[in-house]
Amino acid sequence: MHYLLLTFITIALWSSLAFLVAKLDHIPPFFLLAVTLFIGGSLSLPRYKQWRLNPLLLLTGVCGVFGYHFLLFMAFRLAPPVTANLLNYLWPLFILLFTPLFFKGVNLNKRQFFGVLISLIGAGLIVAENGMVFSVDYILGYSLAITAAIIWACYSLLSKKLNQSHTPFDSATVGLFCLLSGSLAGLSHVILEVTPVMGLSDLGLISVLGIGPLGLSFYCWDAALKKGDPRVIATMSYFTPLLSTLLLIFFSDQLFSLQIFIAMALIITGALIANLKLRVK
Repeated sequence: MHYLLLTFITIALWSSLAFLVAKLDHIPPFFLLAVTLFIGGSLSLPRYKQWRLNPLLLLTGVCGVFGYHFLLFMAFRLAPPVTANLLNYLWPLFILLFTPLFFKGVNLNKRQFFGVLISLIGAGLIVAENGMVFSVDYILGYSLAITAAIIWACYSLLSKKLNQSHTPFDSATVGLFCLLSGSLAGLSHVILEVTPVMGLSDLGLISVLGIGPLGLSFYCWDAALKKGDPRVIATMSYFTPLLSTLLLIFFSDQLFSLQIFIAMALIITGALIANLKLRVK
């Protein structure tokens, strides 16, 4: 499967995350993360023989999957969620900026940088539609959100680099990352939260969340990065908040505003600018 198709599948799955989480906002976040990661990780059990049990690889995977979500959830606790989410969407920009550091011979030009920056502004307009608050009182939360973005960018690039070097691994190993991360999320739940009482509808939504946005998406993301150009993938990733917002509009009373239209135009324009005449290797 072509890496662009894998990227679009990942984006589509991640776009449903906000909608599903909104339906499950009464479920403690670390409990939700633990259960969904166990579900997502279990998808790889039929291929467990293809898991790569390399310490460096497992450390990279767990730091990426669990470290990113743990820091992001803590950022949501310590800072206004809208602002923290905007800072979180720096990760595609970090992927673009860090790519030359991880891969020799890969350079960036002004067109690629400004293209991603334009898409970031578009994503910011979407995230900020409900209002943002910047205050020194939330500096710890802001720092955690930015650190989470850096971790996801480094995880994405390092997993590609490890696969190309001395530690090639099948995408099934991502399931092991999820299972180990789910265990750590479960421990975080025990320490920080109270176990909720759930109904059948909750269980159904949790299953969908675990299979899709926190399951298949990770496998597709890993496969896309292994096959494709991280610079292209980073730019395309800014379609995630756009599609997520459109999905929320479709299933709710939220209106399609001028701000969302401008954001859509910026994201699409940025993607075209960044990838126009870009040679994909």
